[in-house]
Amino acid sequence: MHVFPAATRLKRRHVLMLAGAATLTACAPHARGTQRPVHDMRDVDRRLRQAVTQGEAPGAVCAIGHDRQVVHRAVYGLRAVSPAREAMTWDTVFDMASLTKPVITAPCVMQLWEQGRFGLDDPVSRYLPQFAAAGKSGITIRHLLTHYSGLRPDLDLTRPWQGRDAAFRLAMDTTPVQPPGQGFIYSDINFITLGFLVEKLSGMTLDAYATRFILTPLGMRQSCFLPPATWAMRIAPTQPDENGHMLRGQVHDPSSRRMGGVAGHAGLFSTADDMCLYAQALLDRRAGRPSAFPLQARTILLMTTAQQPGGKPDLRGLGWDIATHYSSARGDRFPVGSFGHTGFTGTSLWLDPDSDSYVLILTSRLHPAGHGNVVRLRHDVATAAALALTPSRG
Repeated sequence: MHVFPAATRLKRRHVLMLAGAATLTACAPHARGTQRPVHDMRDVDRRLRQAVTQGEAPGAVCAIGHDRQVVHRAVYGLRAVSPAREAMTWDTVFDMASLTKPVITAPCVMQLWEQGRFGLDDPVSRYLPQFAAAGKSGITIRHLLTHYSGLRPDLDLTRPWQGRDAAFRLAMDTTPVQPPGQGFIYSDINFITLGFLVEKLSGMTLDAYATRFILTPLGMRQSCFLPPATWAMRIAPTQPDENGHMLRGQVHDPSSRRMGGVAGHAGLFSTADDMCLYAQALLDRRAGRPSAFPLQARTILLMTTAQQPGGKPDLRGLGWDIATHYSSARGDRFPVGSFGHTGFTGTSLWLDPDSDSYVLILTSRLHPAGHGNVVRLRHDVATAAALALTPSRG
């Protein structure tokens, strides 16, 4: 196991290859004459190797942050299986799927909120009048951000439709399945609508707004919607589309794909390095430390604490998951009050402000035929990481 100082950036030449896998652990000076401890991540690595050998995912990239450092990096397995085998690498670009919601769309919305463009409890139809159709006039922006709108999970994909205008009409015309605020229903339609809200209020497309006001300030140069062709060989493929074409650089989510690859619920592509930048900047801003994160600390605190209607047991922030049946990525040791999100393609990020830590897992679990499952992997890695980082909780 190699150990590098904090200021050292990960370089591919530094990666130690171990039987088809790479692991890297970093520690840094803590005070003059002392060092931070090297955390024992063997259980994390053991579980990642097991996931690959047992077919939970063809490969995995994992990063664990703690005390303002990336203390563990691991790369295992394959980026691609079909049509040819390719080794997984640290710089692999992943389809982030629903991590688009909290990482991109929610902060775009909240930047506009900071500018006084709307109130969180304003009805959505005040800004998108068409949204009032089919009994949705009582749904607020907060309802969308917390998934308490009462809308069903997805746009109708049983009928052929194509394009952003068609998606807009479907979202505006959708009928709720329960009254707003009654219960938690995780719905892509919520964030598709929020993406349209960003575009309406900013006068920019969602991808252009996100690049200018979220990604660029953070220095996330390997993250975007609609990745360029020059990235193709570094992108982890997912699975064949309905025509048998292996998706590689085209978003997996079918609604986002029909919308052209830019949508509020899915479409972001990113790398481990960029997601570590994002996670650390968010934790730093939330803690009041110097940070490039393009929101105020009070806004991030609002987004990452429970904002669902009073008395409801499913805890959601504004874009972030806190405690619902989707929260297995928290593991058994990070406390309720930590927060995170997952993506259908096999991505996840969980952050714990109390211990100043985060766990990032990037897989393309759907490759090559849609059969992988990383729900248990997320849980187990988060548990092992928390035990390694904060052994006093054990």
